[in-house]
Amino acid sequence: MCDDHDPAPFSTAECDAVRDIWRGLGLPGIVDVHTHFMPRRVLDKVWAYFDSAGPMLGREWPVAYRADEADRVETLRRFGVRAYSSMIYPHKPDMAEWLNSWGADFAAGHPDCLRTATFYPEPEAPRYVAAAISSGARVFKSHIQVGEYSPVDPLLDDVWAQISDALVPVVIHCGSGPAPGTYTGPEPVRRLLERFPKLPLIVAHMGTPEYEDFLVLAEKYENVRLDTTMSFTDFSEELSPYPRDLHPRLADLGGKILFGSDFPNIPYGYPEALTACVRLDLGDDWLRGVFHDNAAELFGIG
Repeated sequence: MCDDHDPAPFSTAECDAVRDIWRGLGLPGIVDVHTHFMPRRVLDKVWAYFDSAGPMLGREWPVAYRADEADRVETLRRFGVRAYSSMIYPHKPDMAEWLNSWGADFAAGHPDCLRTATFYPEPEAPRYVAAAISSGARVFKSHIQVGEYSPVDPLLDDVWAQISDALVPVVIHCGSGPAPGTYTGPEPVRRLLERFPKLPLIVAHMGTPEYEDFLVLAEKYENVRLDTTMSFTDFSEELSPYPRDLHPRLADLGGKILFGSDFPNIPYGYPEALTACVRLDLGDDWLRGVFHDNAAELFGIG
């Protein structure tokens, strides 16, 4: 049972629901590769975007876990999340290096956090990406939609080359959901992988809504994976349902699918991110891999 006598943005019932799922599978907990921790003034702007997202996205987007940083960290701990990321990303030049410094400090103070770094197409990017890799970054975040940049921008050539050589995974938001961007969609990523076929990409949100295109890339390229962030949930199925005829291929690709939640910015309770995967009925072995084992192997989590 969970005890929520301390202030935290969760109920005992949802905490118990999360823990019942991973315990029922015989797991030691969850690895969540897609969570957001960032400087508060940046996070406030992200929350303001979701607060105003209704007219742009055609629906309300209430942030379910809007709370102080310490309470959000404690929420994940009580859910049984063994490791998580901080998914920082810039929307303009001269921002990424500062975010990387913040991400390094956050991970140093929170051992369960996979140290996260990011980049932007700018002349300084190869230098600060090299510094991030050499000092212990374990995952990068690339947000094509928010950053409004092409993944094949020449200013990123040296960045991708370094990441490919170091095999540090990149969670990349490159699908056209929830709203398309100038450079979103599978074609720029396909061109990127033709140039860097060993690039370790984790396609966020299963590539919503271009599901099959990104599934094909994961099938073709050894180091391309997909994360489940927001996928299969009632919220996402309403506008961008995952095609049922792709489910057998999901089962076959089980070792390349990682659990992600988008915590704290999700518009529903955390248990829904897990039960949505359970409802696919792809078997307990598949769920064990998705919720924990695939990411634990990728990131060397004991």
